[in-house]
Amino acid sequence: MKTVFLDAASLDFDDLDMGPLRNVASPWVRYEATEPDEVLERVRDAQVIISNKVVLDADTLAACPALQLICVAATGTNNVDLQAARNQGIRVSNCQAYGTAAVAQHVLGLMLALATRLLDYERAVRAGAWQKSPRFCLLDYPIMELAGKTLGIVGYGELGRAVARLGEALGMRVLVAQRPGTESPAQGRLPLAELLAQVDVLSLHTPLTEATRDLIGAEELARMRPGALLINAARGGIVDEQALAEALRSGHLGGAGVDVLSQEPPREGNPLLAGDVPNLIVTPHSAWGSLEARQRIVDQLAENIAAFVAGSPQRVVA
Repeated sequence: MKTVFLDAASLDFDDLDMGPLRNVASPWVRYEATEPDEVLERVRDAQVIISNKVVLDADTLAACPALQLICVAATGTNNVDLQAARNQGIRVSNCQAYGTAAVAQHVLGLMLALATRLLDYERAVRAGAWQKSPRFCLLDYPIMELAGKTLGIVGYGELGRAVARLGEALGMRVLVAQRPGTESPAQGRLPLAELLAQVDVLSLHTPLTEATRDLIGAEELARMRPGALLINAARGGIVDEQALAEALRSGHLGGAGVDVLSQEPPREGNPLLAGDVPNLIVTPHSAWGSLEARQRIVDQLAENIAAFVAGSPQRVVA
């Protein structure tokens, strides 16, 4: 089955074993990146397409009569027109739970860095403030102990549960929000508005859908406790970025750590990249990117193709 990988450079930096994919995908065509106007020519006769972020819309799929399987090299499938795929009988598989450990440790790192004001103290030392201190220490920035604090989780799937376990290991109390878009909470979950008022740290792990777009806006941020921290390693569109910047500038929020923005890369700027937003850490959608996590994606892509060829597709989303 002719297999075309449209954006391999988004996954492999010449540090992965691509053997599992090459063994099941034959003939195999690899492109490091694909621009929108190059997609159709590259996939027209493909039977299998692998894409991380390259958009596969209805018009493209309609022009690919041989196409049988789309493998998304990620969990999110918003770059594929799933309904069009269903209409054409094209299977779509994704990759799942490959980055749980990597993302969870990144979230924990953001929480710890914000609570300890790690970056502020590091910058202060580099600027010579400690060297000039009249005391043995420098305590110019307030430090929060996470033990005994309340961690709120929005999105209690694989990642949300992993972060909850790490929070509990630090001695935090964990609260879970009801699933966005549902009218009544499941047992043990709280309505979002009720949860926001109780948490010292809010961590987001829900996918970006119509129900979660701008889920955390100015009103929701205002409900949070003064000094609370917000962590977003899910999707940028879940948070109103201008409202978050203002909540940090006003001092209502104690800090925020985000690994995602509403537009990536942020070529035209972003409210959270302004230089005057205090106690904010922005990382470049890198939480998922450990060597181990990326190799798991390769292995799962190979498994998905092999399972499809064997007649028992797995990780099917359409």
